[in-house]
Amino acid sequence: MTHNGIDIDQFILLAIYPTITFFVIGIIAKRISLREPLKYAIQASNSIIFAMVYFLAVPNGGAQGLATVLILFGGILILMARKSLLHPKEDEISTGQDKDNERGRSDRSGSVSSTNRTVHSP
Repeated sequence: MTHNGIDIDQFILLAIYPTITFFVIGIIAKRISLREPLKYAIQASNSIIFAMVYFLAVPNGGAQGLATVLILFGGILILMARKSLLHPKEDEISTGQDKDNERGRSDRSGSVSSTNRTVHSP
C-alpha cells in the first residue's frame, strides 16, 4: 500500500478542524441573532478556505478528496444562502409582522382613554 504523505490520525484531524469551526460559527451566529444568509455565507467561506489550504499545504495530495468535499459543501452553502435571500422563511416574515403588530397595539393602548365595560354574571 502506498503512502500519500499523511497518516490516518492526521487525516481524521483534517476532517475534524472544519467541522468544529462550522459548528462554532453556527453557535455564534445563533447567539448574536445573525441572519441565515450571512451565516451560510460565512460557513461557505470557511469550507472553501479550508479546502484551499488542504490543496496547497498537505503533501502528495493526501487531502485532495477531503478538499473536494469541502469545496462542494461550500458551494451548497452558497446556494442555501442565495435561496434564503430570495425566499425567506415564514418565521422571519412572521416575526417582522409580529413586531409591527406589537407596536400597533402599544400605540392603540395608549390612545384609548376610558372605555367602561361592565361584566354581567348570569
